[in-house]
Amino acid sequence: MTDIIDQPMATPRPRLTVVGTGYLGATHAVSMASLGYEVLGVDVDQAKIDRLTRGEVPFHEPGLPEMLDEALASGNLRFTTSFDEAAEFGDVHFVCVGTPQLHGSHAANLAYVEAAFTAIAQRVRKSTLIVGKSTVPVGTAERLADMVAAAAPDPDLVEVAWNPEFLREGYAVQDTLHPDRLVFGVSSERAETSLRAAFEPVLEAGTPLVVADMKTAELVKVAANSFLATKISYINAMAEICEVTGADVNLLASALSYDDRIGARFLKPGLGFGGGCLPKDIRAFMHRAEELGVGHAVEFLHEVDEINARRRRRTVDLVRELAGGDLRGMRIACLGAAFKPNSDDIRDAPALDVADMLRAQAADVVVYDPEAMGNAREAYPQLDYAPTFAECVKGADVVVLLTEWARFREADPEMMGELVRHRAMVDGRHALDADAYRSAGWEYRALGRPAQPQTVRLVEDVKDQVAAMA
Repeated sequence: MTDIIDQPMATPRPRLTVVGTGYLGATHAVSMASLGYEVLGVDVDQAKIDRLTRGEVPFHEPGLPEMLDEALASGNLRFTTSFDEAAEFGDVHFVCVGTPQLHGSHAANLAYVEAAFTAIAQRVRKSTLIVGKSTVPVGTAERLADMVAAAAPDPDLVEVAWNPEFLREGYAVQDTLHPDRLVFGVSSERAETSLRAAFEPVLEAGTPLVVADMKTAELVKVAANSFLATKISYINAMAEICEVTGADVNLLASALSYDDRIGARFLKPGLGFGGGCLPKDIRAFMHRAEELGVGHAVEFLHEVDEINARRRRRTVDLVRELAGGDLRGMRIACLGAAFKPNSDDIRDAPALDVADMLRAQAADVVVYDPEAMGNAREAYPQLDYAPTFAECVKGADVVVLLTEWARFREADPEMMGELVRHRAMVDGRHALDADAYRSAGWEYRALGRPAQPQTVRLVEDVKDQVAAMA
């Protein structure tokens, strides 16, 4: 067998394939093509491939549709369902398929990742690097490397590496082109050289690079997400304390944020986290740690997850309190369905979870979201949806802010007050100006804040800092 490290180096601009054209894969394919790489996007879903080929992005991500049009027009980007074509075309294959939570378990479903690696490996006829970007349990990459070696016609031609993604929905293009760091999990100089070539413009822009073994690279993503989830749940745990003591969690968070060791980012109280990453990633991390016999090391993540769930239930409690103690027949306007603004992602969305809990208590619930209505209707057909913001709040007994879209944050409380039946607002995201709403005659409540305004006020510079935490 020929030593793969001694084979000729990859060209400075290797041809790239991206296997899986969902949120991660489509963004990566378009972004790499915009940097001048020849890119082939691959997916088993013909309808998705057809839409991308027509220049249609099948999800909401600011800036990506325009970049897709440019990439297609340049000829740098194409899409296919053929793995034969992909194997012949690509020098470096990025696997970007999903790893959802297994039904009935906290474990990650790795079937899609395994299928993608195997499909490429079976067709390799030239020197090839297959790079995982999906979030997987530690140890997966080494197991996949064994699978690839067994499936490939010539195992010396193919190698596996790991390059975790750190995308924030709503900022995915920026995070791909200007990441705060790159992590390469490799087992040879050859793999590192190929990855450096595949990210040459990003590295030349000064992006920090960490070159590690594959196990460390796998852990980086889940460790980062677990830390962020812990920070969010920590301030929400403090909100629980504030609620029973009469303290103000916004003031508390502001004071803590001045400590450089703590910082302001993700120290924002409210409804908690959701989406397709943090919830399932911390659960899969707990499951994997237990498999490895070190479950005790991450036992705290169970409480992180439970604190997050409690914030949703507590939001329902606040709505019920403002409704007079009984939700039956009360019209509740739910502002937001996506798990965060600038996204149409409703996976594990706190907003829809709260809306459905309100409906289960016989409230007359109506939902509006600027981008996620289609996805919400499909996943929660039992809820009612309003065609506009105004129609949603019209006649409401209580309005509850569940996703902090700019149009909700910037709404005039006086004008909104003319539409509702009762001026009652639950701010589930600490995104509204409480003073402005109270001045307009609204009864305003938020998680971790006193029902009545404090005599102490944030000075202006601290107000600005609290707003920056949003």
